[in-house]
Amino acid sequence: MHHLSDYDYELPCERIAQTPAAQRDASRLLVMERAAGRLRDKQFFQLAEDLADGDLLVFNDTRVIPARLLGRRASGGSVEVLLLGPASCGKFSYQALIKPLGRLKEGEKIFLDKGLICRLLDPKNRIVDFGGRSAEYVMKRVGILPLPPYVRRPPRKEDRTRYQTIFARHPGAVAAPTAGLHFTREVLRTLKARGVGTAFLTLHVGYGTFSPVRSDDIRRHRIHEENFCISAATVKAIRRVKETRRGRVIAVGTTVVRALEDAAAEILQGVRAVDIRRSSRLFIYPPYAFRVVDGLITNFHLPRTSLLMLVAAFGGQKAVLEAYRHAIENSYRFYSYGDAMLII
Repeated sequence: MHHLSDYDYELPCERIAQTPAAQRDASRLLVMERAAGRLRDKQFFQLAEDLADGDLLVFNDTRVIPARLLGRRASGGSVEVLLLGPASCGKFSYQALIKPLGRLKEGEKIFLDKGLICRLLDPKNRIVDFGGRSAEYVMKRVGILPLPPYVRRPPRKEDRTRYQTIFARHPGAVAAPTAGLHFTREVLRTLKARGVGTAFLTLHVGYGTFSPVRSDDIRRHRIHEENFCISAATVKAIRRVKETRRGRVIAVGTTVVRALEDAAAEILQGVRAVDIRRSSRLFIYPPYAFRVVDGLITNFHLPRTSLLMLVAAFGGQKAVLEAYRHAIENSYRFYSYGDAMLII
């Protein structure tokens, strides 16, 4: 289970969702029962039927920022810059993914719209600045929502809302926590009426989420840091579930799993509940002993990625790949704007 090829599968191109479902909760839901080894096909608005009084859903309330910048070189060539976060080498310097990086020289200027300029400070470490301007200022003026590259169309007006969860509050992510995209106010009301609790944490989805695993032995892969914050209120809510044993902690998305498992010791063993703030480089792959998370809601992920490895660690590598085969054969939609799985 440590070979990269163990997490491969073939997906027809037509299964990659290019647009969101007509309504958020109209997406499909594949329920995977681990103990029974059973798969069930449902709709997402039926989620409450598989949850119970005392269960706790934990959401990621990060907000996607317009981190994609389109510019041109002085020679006229197109350049795309995706801002990842502040760099440590200066107040207004930022790390970025740049295409095509190989053609750019140190100090070269990239000309953006509205007279703004992006300067390449360090090609090796992919550091840019904006001539004394903040990234927030530049993104507000000319930034574009960074849809994933497999969404092969330009961003549309609807993406401004549909590529954000309805509870997105804290800006900082360069990709959406996609498992949360299916939730509507109506679904949340139904869950509340059933006695299902909700709690929130913030993990700003960064490059670590979608950076490729290049090592054939996945144990050699090193994931990038992502910052997270778990409030004392969320810690208390999880402790109540664990101490009373009345319900399950259901993570909404792989980012929530990473944060909760990274902070498992503080959540479960701390003397008193306090806010937990730090960065995580936790890479979860089989086998892994989960300490906090009892259930998982997740989208279908790309092959050979750390996200699929995390899901395989939770649901079982063979069982998860079998579920993916079932989803492909039954015309589920995949990836960010696709359908969802509930693993319990």
